[in-house]
This record gives sequence, structure tokens and C-alpha cells, in this order.
Amino acid sequence: MSVVDRLFARWPRPLDPMRSFKVKVGLLVVAALLFAAGGFWLTSQQPFRFALLTALVVALGVTQVLAHGMTSPLREMTAAAKAMARGDYSRRVRATSRDEVGELAHAFNRMAEDLGADDRYRRELIGNVSHELRTPITALQAMLENVVDGVEEPDPAMMKSALRQTERLGALVADLLDLSKLEGGAMPLKRRRFEVEPFLRELSSVSAGDIEIDVKPPQLSVVADPDRLHQVVTNLVGNAVQHGNVDTKVVIRVRTGSAGELVLDVHDDGPGIEPQARERVFDRFIRGGSTDGGTGLGLAIAKWAVELHDGRIAVVDAPSGCCIRVVLPQN
Repeated sequence: MSVVDRLFARWPRPLDPMRSFKVKVGLLVVAALLFAAGGFWLTSQQPFRFALLTALVVALGVTQVLAHGMTSPLREMTAAAKAMARGDYSRRVRATSRDEVGELAHAFNRMAEDLGADDRYRRELIGNVSHELRTPITALQAMLENVVDGVEEPDPAMMKSALRQTERLGALVADLLDLSKLEGGAMPLKRRRFEVEPFLRELSSVSAGDIEIDVKPPQLSVVADPDRLHQVVTNLVGNAVQHGNVDTKVVIRVRTGSAGELVLDVHDDGPGIEPQARERVFDRFIRGGSTDGGTGLGLAIAKWAVELHDGRIAVVDAPSGCCIRVVLPQN
């Protein structure tokens, strides 16, 4: 922003409290006429040409002062839009007016924030995905080069290692596809009523780790999309097993909340999550400080699936370990 623009930006905006742009225009016309008439009256003893010129100058001056606050947000939005076209999303519009132009300025600022966040997410996504893909691809390439060069024989141990790297690549691609579908709204919910305990028993039978299921009352049922809820619980259990102790026991506790909603807690006895990091663990590629090679997308996918149900997910206080709570409305 130039020095002139900064000076103009500091000009007072006396019409900002007005809630209607049409009222502002009316006040501008009235004020210009009154001040022009006053200037003409004060110089009426002078030659007519001088009096008329004085009235015109006064009217133009009053119009400039009053109209500045009406049009400056539009000029600022134009400059900010040009900056956005260059990739700069940091520009904001001074939105002190309470009329339609002020509402437009507020909407423009929110749009700029959203576009800036999307641009940051895109850059971070490209960087994080590139980093996540590079590690298993590099490992596979090194193994294959050793085999081709005759340095190593393709024994079972090497094949198992290559399989793990391939599975890691597959998990990352699957997570990215799921996240893309969830964000794009390509996963419509198919809600139906089903019993919670048999659903969790079936899920735990194919999950790694020692899982304890506590559902009260035992016949408790839920209205949800079983596929999406399966995705949520699988990610939470996998996260708990991955970040818990070696002999960790994952507890899935389900109750009915005070407002009739379903409350599902997944608790492990691992190191837990610091309070200041609890919000960020649901961001993409955030692993809560873990460096065990996970994709960092599981909790982000779980959050999206829960929000599709108009529910809530959060890390809650627990005597030990980590407890993630999912609340699904049932009305």
C-alpha cells in the first residue's frame, strides 16, 4: 500500500454508523447542498462568479470527505483482489461501515481468510504427501536396486519389508482418497438403526490389539451410517493401539448422553496428548508428536465422518492415557 493510500485509509468516515447505503447517498446530497448554499451566502457580496466557484469548491470538498468512507472499501477490495491474483492472501479490507458495502467488506475478508487457508492447506498437502510417499518409495527402490545389482538375494525377510512399505503406500493412498471423498461430499450418509455392541464386537474381531468393549445398556442402538461409523471407530482404535503402550488395552465405552445422544469413548493407556495439542491432532498429517510412520490422516478422516453425522469429536480429560470422545445426535 502506497503512502497516499495509507493517508486516505486514516481519513475519518463520519457516515459509517448509517446502516443503509441509500441513506448515506441522501445525506451526502443534503450535506453538499447545505454547505454549498452556506458558501454561496458567505460570498454573496463578491462577484457572482467568485461566489459560484466558492460554492462548487465547498460542495466538492464536502462530497470528497463524506464519500471517501463510502467508496474506500471498494477501492481496498479491488487492490486486495489484485493481490490475491498474485498469490497474496494477507490483504484485508477496513470494514467499519454498517451498510451493504460494510457487509460486503466483511464477506470479502472472510473469503480472503478461507482462500488463504485453502492455499496453505494445498501447499502443506503437497509437501506432506511428497514427504510421506518419498520414504516408502526410497526404501523400495533401494531394495530393488540391491536385488538387481546382485548385492542381496530376495529372501523372505526382504520380501516382508517390501510388503510393509507397499502396505504403507496403499494405506496413504486409501486415506487420501477417503479424505478427498469426505471433503467433496461424495460420501452420502446411509443412516439406519443398528445395535452398537454387536457392531463393535465384529469390528474388534478384525482389529489388532487387546480391545475391551463396554456398552450400557447392552441393547443400546444407534441411528448412523454403519460404514462411516466403522471408519471412525477403526481409525480411533488403530490410533490408540499405535500410540499406546506395548501391552496396551484399548477400551471402547458407549453410553447415552443427557440429551439422548450417543457418547462413544475410545481410551488407551499411552502417554496421552498435551492439552495445547488436542485441537491440532485432528488436522491432516498431525501425529501428536509420534514418529512411528503413520499417515497422520486417521483422526482427520474420523473428524470429517463424525461431522457428517452433525456430531462432535474431541480429546477429553482422562486419569491416564488418551481418551477421544465421539458424540452423535440421535434426534
